[in-house]
Amino acid sequence: MAETRTERDSMGEVEIPAGRLYGAQTERARRNFPISGLRFDRRFLRALGSIKLAAAHVNRELGLLDDRRAGAIERAAAEVMEGKLDDQFVVDIFQTGSGTSTNMNANEVIANRAIQILGGQIGSRDPVHPNDHVNLGQSSNDVIPTASHVSALVAIEEELLPSLEHLRGALEDRAGEFDGIPKAGRTHLQDATPVRLGQEFGGYASQVAHGIRRVEGLRDALGELAIGGTAVGTGINTHPEFGRRMAAELGDMTGAAFREADNHFEAQGGRDALVEASGALKTLAVSLMKIANDLRWLSSGPRTGIGEISLPAVQPGSSIMPGKVNPVMAESVCQVAAKVIGNDAAITIGGQSGNFELNVMIPVMIHGLLESIEILASVCREFTDRCVVGIEANGARCRRNAESTAALATALAPEIGYDRAAKVAKKSLAEDRTLRDVVLEEGLLGEEELDRILDFRAMTEPGIP
Repeated sequence: MAETRTERDSMGEVEIPAGRLYGAQTERARRNFPISGLRFDRRFLRALGSIKLAAAHVNRELGLLDDRRAGAIERAAAEVMEGKLDDQFVVDIFQTGSGTSTNMNANEVIANRAIQILGGQIGSRDPVHPNDHVNLGQSSNDVIPTASHVSALVAIEEELLPSLEHLRGALEDRAGEFDGIPKAGRTHLQDATPVRLGQEFGGYASQVAHGIRRVEGLRDALGELAIGGTAVGTGINTHPEFGRRMAAELGDMTGAAFREADNHFEAQGGRDALVEASGALKTLAVSLMKIANDLRWLSSGPRTGIGEISLPAVQPGSSIMPGKVNPVMAESVCQVAAKVIGNDAAITIGGQSGNFELNVMIPVMIHGLLESIEILASVCREFTDRCVVGIEANGARCRRNAESTAALATALAPEIGYDRAAKVAKKSLAEDRTLRDVVLEEGLLGEEELDRILDFRAMTEPGIP
């Protein structure tokens, strides 16, 4: 039988595996929630460690914590930030809705590690107590919302925005490279007036740029921190300067712009900022799915589909059809987008569970949000490097499609009238001939005039002389 030690909390004695740094409340939660095996990720634990380190530092400055205890707590919290104690965080995501179990997991681990640093016995709560010292001036109800904002904003700044800029730049490069290639436009999946392939890619780059602006706009909402509100937003049992100083300290530690919440009751009773953030990520996911699906269609074939572009071949596509290659990177993007949209649904429901002074679905909300940030950042990097930068245009096919579309009749309408242009278009389709051939055969316009009217550059960029 494994060795254990006995600890007590307000409900009585609990047996804990010997050598584990967590305590009684964590062990109860570990037993109560054997739900999914999902845990808070590295980003969240880093944020949680930074909050505990900042709190020890601020409480020391305010004269509420002596140098010896504060120093040990800061060292232990730094180890949490660095990932050295990740194996001690054992509580499932699907737990108490406030995240109290995870806050106490951090308090107990940091307290016991600090006790070790000071030469004491783990589990003794002496000379460092998880509640009285590590959690000084705090509550789970302001710590977990704060960790949610810190982890999400730092992940956005460090991971998502650089990946999006990488993708935007690659799409803009393709837009410039393909600018001179005319092709058929398509609306309703039917032939439409010509566009340039570079214009299509410029549209994709603009979609990503709009997504970047939406994500950058989250800095204000996620930069507001609940810390300092303690249990219900009144700030009971904390120093009046604690919240402001904590926001400044966390800003210095992370490089992000944080501030104390303007209204602590909003900051703890609702999780609207997480819902807003997820909404921006969902919009981004929708954009990425549109782009990925367009690239799949444009590269379809390669002989029996549209085939206007070629995507890099990165792996064999079939277990039975030799030589088949599939648009797997684009498919990966679509699956990530679907997952992000699903996460947004859970986060939206979670945001509705702000009952009076506290939301009680925070763990599942931040887990979903951080997952969305992570997979969007990862798939954008891989999609850019393994697909977008290697896209090649099939220029001859693009031009042939541009010349074949009966929608060229649109450019004829101002010269010969809508009804006559419609008849020419229908005859072109029925006889599988180009519009140019039909117009010349019927003597509606001369060669030189047709060249002027059917100039692809002029058609795709009105106003060119």
